[in-house]
Amino acid sequence: MRELFLALERRSTALSLWLACAMLVAAACLGLYQILSRFVFEQPAEWSEVLIRFTLIWMVFLGSPVAFRQGAMVCVDLAHRLAGPTGKRVLDALAALCALVILAVMLWFGIEYAWRGRFQTISGLESFSMTWAYMSIPVGAVFSALAVIGCLLDPRRQELETAQ
Repeated sequence: MRELFLALERRSTALSLWLACAMLVAAACLGLYQILSRFVFEQPAEWSEVLIRFTLIWMVFLGSPVAFRQGAMVCVDLAHRLAGPTGKRVLDALAALCALVILAVMLWFGIEYAWRGRFQTISGLESFSMTWAYMSIPVGAVFSALAVIGCLLDPRRQELETAQ
């Protein structure tokens, strides 16, 4: 069961990283388009700025599972270094529990925001609902929760091993 979950988590984290990279590429291309349309063609596109903002928001929420999976969660590094094997597992479990609680709150309120924003349109993109922007919160929370549990089951402390 553990190996099956870790395989699922590896695939979901890889997917979220791929999607986050795609959002970064989209934001860069939209930024270039915005610069060209405004300063070269002197016909600014108001929709491109809004799309850049939303692709960057999606990028952040889709990129956070990778940080969680690498063990980059907020923790007390000194206490982790000084603790024995049991203490390290306790600190890891406590950090994972705190992260999961925060992610559960993000999931709950993200779904609620997305539901409330279904009739609100995006300024500059009147045909799109704000739900598409707000859905980044619960989607990122689900991907991140899988990564947090994966990190708890199979810890990777790359940033602690290379810390000075």
